[in-house]
Amino acid sequence: MSERTSIAPLDVRERLMTEPELGAGNFLQYALETNPHRSVPFVFSHRTDHRGQVVLRGHSLEDLAALRDRYAEWYWANGVRPGEPVGIVVAEGLEPLIHFLALSALGAVPAMVNDAMRPDIMVRYLNHVGVVGVVADDTTRLQSAYRADPQSRPRFLALAAEVRAHRGAGELPGQYPYRHAPDDIVALIHSSGTTGTPKSTTLSHRSFWDGKQPRMTRFPAEPYDRLMSLMPHTHAGGLSYFLTAVLLGLPTVVMADWRRTVVEPVMEAFQPTMLASFPRTFVELATGELPVKGAARVHSWFNTGDSAHYGHIRRLIQLGERPAGLIKAWLLPTGEAAHEPLPGSQFVDGLGSSEMGMALFGQVFAPETPRNDRCVGPAQPAVIKAAVLDDDGREVPDGTVGLLGVITPSRTPGYWNDDRLTRSFELAGYWLTGDVAYRDAAGSFYHLDRTVDVIDTAAGPVYSLPIEEVLLADCDDLVQDCSVVGVPGRPGEAQRPIAVVRLQADAAHATADEVREKANKALADAGLATLAAVLIARTDADFPLGPTGKVLKRELRTRHAALLAG
Repeated sequence: MSERTSIAPLDVRERLMTEPELGAGNFLQYALETNPHRSVPFVFSHRTDHRGQVVLRGHSLEDLAALRDRYAEWYWANGVRPGEPVGIVVAEGLEPLIHFLALSALGAVPAMVNDAMRPDIMVRYLNHVGVVGVVADDTTRLQSAYRADPQSRPRFLALAAEVRAHRGAGELPGQYPYRHAPDDIVALIHSSGTTGTPKSTTLSHRSFWDGKQPRMTRFPAEPYDRLMSLMPHTHAGGLSYFLTAVLLGLPTVVMADWRRTVVEPVMEAFQPTMLASFPRTFVELATGELPVKGAARVHSWFNTGDSAHYGHIRRLIQLGERPAGLIKAWLLPTGEAAHEPLPGSQFVDGLGSSEMGMALFGQVFAPETPRNDRCVGPAQPAVIKAAVLDDDGREVPDGTVGLLGVITPSRTPGYWNDDRLTRSFELAGYWLTGDVAYRDAAGSFYHLDRTVDVIDTAAGPVYSLPIEEVLLADCDDLVQDCSVVGVPGRPGEAQRPIAVVRLQADAAHATADEVREKANKALADAGLATLAAVLIARTDADFPLGPTGKVLKRELRTRHAALLAG
């Protein structure tokens, strides 16, 4: 890897913070025009060679632009025009991001699809979007579906290999790259599907950039920083970190897999100082023997999407080392971190979603931070106002549980082709995040559940996330991971909470009764509802995950609906 710096100078980064036309549709162009280190490789893809060794390949800003232009020529030749949605179904990693850059440079709208999505759901989703074409690594399953329903077939179904093979020298439109208006839609991002068929969230040119400006001076925290991006890069989280890395010129490895067996060797080869992911990878890295070698230089872990669990956080922050004052530097971008290393790292736990545009709540944990279950911290500066609301949109008193709502310029304009669904998330001027929470007197928010996962028991609502927190933090000698859901009791009874758990490797002998006994004691001590049953997930099929690695609670509810009926 090159030792030359690729990071944009501070004055350039400060200027980008106030550029009125900069946004999610043109960030590569701005980076090309402003970063004097445009020829230095900084975005790395990875592969494993025939000897099992990790090989990293670097790409400069100029390399990214050349790939973008080649792909854009192919799309233009195939009739793609501004405003038209195109389905992108390619494997995770750098590749879907190049398609995003090419289509947004034409003013088209990439509909990014995680290739792990179930084929029947994928076709329904693409039909709902109304794509004019689809580019996929494998078109076989799509060809079959469209033969059964030829009326819904888009103009083209093309192999991603065909686009990659395009050598350039084709035509591009006269105005290229496309000049986006602030409200232009630049991408469609589907939800995880944990609550049903994925929704199609729109990201607009300006709003998806709003709130990220402080990263231009906050990142990198240190001049030697290197980012490992483990987000699905077909998701808003992956796109967000890629946007940040490109504008900064921050050395970043774009991961194509979130499983530990793939991640840990790349960590050891790349030696990141910062690692960004959804909770799923953090669960794996915190399980069993810690990745000491790969995390030797890590000072910060960044989590977004669902908030993480303390039981996993407390193990990860034992790793790496951090400059003294790093937490202050993170919370206050104008502050300077001292450089005396301290043992351990920090974990920045964010609560966000595609709809919110970014993580809008954040809490920083370090080895000396006291435990504070389900606290996701205060609202971030991008939020004009955050509140806990009742069903009519009125703010509830501190300490009272209600619906979490935000007013922020970073929020989605809405759902593609679904105004009714968009309106259902709007209340009294707020965007409802889909979460149940409460706020304390100091202004910190506590995330208790997704609204669809609240368990309606005879004694009142029970929230699944605090129960999971106790199982993972206080029963971690037995429990590696878990998911708590509500299922009906006996006929005529209300719901009751059950847990599906994955056991620690050295606790494989434990029975469901042993786990339930220990869990219920810990839950009673914490003043929480106890479990009616525990089920041991012995196989991956027993613990179903969605395309982004989230546990599919709706599947668990359906699968175990009759568990307590007898």
